[in-house]
Amino acid sequence: MTSSYTGGSASSRRRTPLGALVAASGISSLGMAATLVAVPWFVLHSTGSGTRTGLVATAEVLGLLCSAVLAGPVVDRLPVRATSVGADLLTASAIGLIPLLHAWGALPLPVLIVLVFLVGAARGPSDTSKQLLLPGAMERAGVTAERATGAVEGARRIGMMAGAPLAGLLISTAGPVRTLFADLAAMAACALVVATLVPATARPRPVADGPRGSYTQELHFGIGQLRRDRLLGAMVGVLMLTNALDGALNGVLYPAYGTQVLRSSALFGAMVTAMGAGALLGAALYGWAGHRLPRRAVFVGAFVLVGAVRCAALAAEPGATVLLAVLALSGIGSGIVSPLMMSVAYERVPEAVRGRVFGLLVAAALAATPLGMLGAGLALDAAGLVPALLGTGALYLTVTLAPLVFPVWRELDSRAPAERAEPPAELRSPAPAVQAP
Repeated sequence: MTSSYTGGSASSRRRTPLGALVAASGISSLGMAATLVAVPWFVLHSTGSGTRTGLVATAEVLGLLCSAVLAGPVVDRLPVRATSVGADLLTASAIGLIPLLHAWGALPLPVLIVLVFLVGAARGPSDTSKQLLLPGAMERAGVTAERATGAVEGARRIGMMAGAPLAGLLISTAGPVRTLFADLAAMAACALVVATLVPATARPRPVADGPRGSYTQELHFGIGQLRRDRLLGAMVGVLMLTNALDGALNGVLYPAYGTQVLRSSALFGAMVTAMGAGALLGAALYGWAGHRLPRRAVFVGAFVLVGAVRCAALAAEPGATVLLAVLALSGIGSGIVSPLMMSVAYERVPEAVRGRVFGLLVAAALAATPLGMLGAGLALDAAGLVPALLGTGALYLTVTLAPLVFPVWRELDSRAPAERAEPPAELRSPAPAVQAP
């Protein structure tokens, strides 16, 4: 498969692959948001069962979690652009089967669960392969990692913000099942954009094959690479804990706040929109100025806004105007965190093992989220909303201050290139050692 973009100035051609990956991020997020609304709506409307709705929602998360952990060695071995296109087409196929089988009366719950699991499992290598394509695209365009990751994060936020209301509109006019065709079209469009506008040789320079062995050995090597980098290990720990707390807020305490305090679905929707708008601004700000700022200070400040400030504002129960303003400010921190962490990962993870390591980062982000939701539910029932919010904020602040306490976090401010990935003895071969870009 060859890239087909031609014409235009040399500068525009150099920026085309990066623009295509940014666009693919936004389109994919729009379709994903539509699916996250349409599938649970369909199950709840057709069965009236909250348990079945929860099973279907859990299936997609489990699919994504499994592929994030297990697909890394495969992504590292296969041609990265072909992997991206193939995963998007697999996602589109699994989504498309849902309305088709429903129309034929052949969509029992177990089949729906399997299809939704496949959707999640395909999204893992789809997202990871696009992350692997990004370094070559941003070097070709001559932009910093902060600007490239900020642009991708901004597009993702726009897609998520537009996807949910679009899904609501489509559900009201066409029904939840037909709404899934929007996600099918989005994933097909992503495949087309990457196939035609991103060159197959998106890496910045030729890289020797990484360490080869059995699948289990390669997976273990990727995990070992993450363990050997103490800063990345610390970041994974923070990521797991903060995502658990985000799960508590978004999955339990937010809806409780909407029903018990706001008593308005419109205001609850405005809360989500305010955070999303702030996150979009945060991603744009980091892309513009992130390469000039001290990372450790920005990292701590962003998490303070996302965690402690947000929880304190909710616990204070201010008026709607003040609440939405504070949530928009908290959203700025949320929009900064992801591109900052990915900028660090691109610098520190050797290219030959990025598929494995990036997949493990996604798995870490997902693994503790259900525990956070469960803990928040227990705290809400035992102590009430305000104590649960204050407790969540206190835990968030404790985790957030870790970079100011432990010396390893000082490495955040050193923009060092990734080191050589040395394989263990059983994976070594006469081939040249892998060098990071």
